[in-house]
Amino acid sequence: MKTKESNSIETQSFISLSGIKAYQELDIATGEVLNKFKYLIGRPKQYRFDAKEGKFNINGIQKLGNSFTFQPIAWRIFEDDILQLGKKKWAELFFIDENNCLSALLFHGFTVDNLYKLIEPLFYDDLTLADVIITATAEKKENTKISPKGVYYIAEFTYQVAEKEKIEELQSFAMDFPIYRQETLTDTAEIKVSHNFFNPLLTMPEEKAGEKVNREEA
Repeated sequence: MKTKESNSIETQSFISLSGIKAYQELDIATGEVLNKFKYLIGRPKQYRFDAKEGKFNINGIQKLGNSFTFQPIAWRIFEDDILQLGKKKWAELFFIDENNCLSALLFHGFTVDNLYKLIEPLFYDDLTLADVIITATAEKKENTKISPKGVYYIAEFTYQVAEKEKIEELQSFAMDFPIYRQETLTDTAEIKVSHNFFNPLLTMPEEKAGEKVNREEA
């Protein structure tokens, strides 16, 4: 998949034409159709929420602060035993970051409950997570049942409605590519909610699918 390099060709060289998808641009100098977003299939850029420190980061290295804003394009809420952490409730959210990279952010535990608190009013307003820009903010909590008391953080969510054109662009991209994160992928996950999420482990190979159709037609 080819992606436009920001400095390689001047912006005015790209125009939008009928037949070009919302997330694509045409280089009129070469006739190439290029995707604006970078995605190595199954290996999105990793953003993380450190529930011990109350900070967001990239790959556990580059710290971003105690709040983070993004617009989901795909997601799943599920229960599974992943990352050697035992069976938990998880929310895996995929988005395009400020550098136009397909990225993933994973939450678990009480933060997942807070995400449901966001999803429910959106549902009754005929909206989904794909229609909004979310800000996740770390909130400090204390466990006074142990001594010394434990301190941890969960994420609270607020949102604003996104621009219609941006929603359409991102959803067009999400529907055209298999979005998942390889290292969190299993065939045992109990999916509660999902949108534009692809699990290749549960996809029937084409040759077997063809055999099944032939048997049914016979």
